[in-house]
Amino acid sequence: MKDRIYVCHTFYHVYITFLKELALPKEEQGSATLVLSLMSNNFGGLKARIEALGYFEDVLEYDEKREEFFPELTKYKVDRGNIVLNMLQRISFTSKFAKLQEKFVPVEMRQYKDIYVYCDSDPIGVYLNKKKISYHAVEDGLDCLKTLDSARVTNKGHFEMKAKFAKLGLIHIENGYSKYCIDMEVNDKSVLKYDNPKYKEVPRKPLYDRLSEDDKQLLLKAFVEDKEEIEERIKQAKSSGQKTVLILTDPLCDLDTRKRITDDLMEMFGHDEEGSETLIFIKPHPRDVLDYKKLYPDCPFFPSSVPMEILNFFEGMHIDTVVSVYTELAAITFAENKVRLGHDFMDKYEDPDVHRHFGT
Repeated sequence: MKDRIYVCHTFYHVYITFLKELALPKEEQGSATLVLSLMSNNFGGLKARIEALGYFEDVLEYDEKREEFFPELTKYKVDRGNIVLNMLQRISFTSKFAKLQEKFVPVEMRQYKDIYVYCDSDPIGVYLNKKKISYHAVEDGLDCLKTLDSARVTNKGHFEMKAKFAKLGLIHIENGYSKYCIDMEVNDKSVLKYDNPKYKEVPRKPLYDRLSEDDKQLLLKAFVEDKEEIEERIKQAKSSGQKTVLILTDPLCDLDTRKRITDDLMEMFGHDEEGSETLIFIKPHPRDVLDYKKLYPDCPFFPSSVPMEILNFFEGMHIDTVVSVYTELAAITFAENKVRLGHDFMDKYEDPDVHRHFGT
């Protein structure tokens, strides 16, 4: 029986995996398997860099397939106009989808004592549920359930009944409702609208705070492909004599609306309180496909593949103001001012019902 396996869908997931492993006693480190799902992210050279470090026992890629990949599942997604018929259909869908997914799972999951899945809403959650394999869920992003509790949003209408079916293992619901989900790690239970007995509070800040200098260097080697590029950006920020602003993009709305959001942010934060022009940096979200470099050629960029928390570890890194729409900024230590714009800002760009879930 092997020790631990982590199924990661984003760079942030891999970062948190490192933090969790680095917090273990030295004698327990180095025995985990890291799985990189290719479903929604291009990890580039991350696998090779992590393998070169030799920190994990194995680093695997997982060609995880969305339900749309299998045309034979389409018939199970038709609304039958009846909750009973729809539920029977969903039970069949869950079973069929898990069976189709099986051949793509790169490793026998049952050989691990502990399985950690960062996004069990994805097909791996359905697979583990149907195979009756117990696992630990981990929040997809820092305090992400505060903004979007996907379990309730995607299962609205008769939620409590659906949750009971999930508890029986007949269907799958993410974020702690699956029968085979042992628990779900969240950073801060106090910010969540709904509680769940499976939520397990594991604050991230102590994991950041305990990092040694050697740990930070390990993380830099894992995540940073072009260290010189980031150091050049830091040098630009220090030598410009201007107030500096970093915009962290989010993969929101359609591309045209996303450009309009960025244009407005450039105008909002383009000058400091004294009216002087600021130097605006952009760090695209890894899943944001808008071509910011083409649209904003005068803005210096931080690589999208580097988690924003990794920028904390660069000597001399300092930005006056960091801005995001929904990205949580609590983990950033290199900025004086942190501005998370949230729902009130987004109301101008899309119907509030799209993002103000549960009336928040």
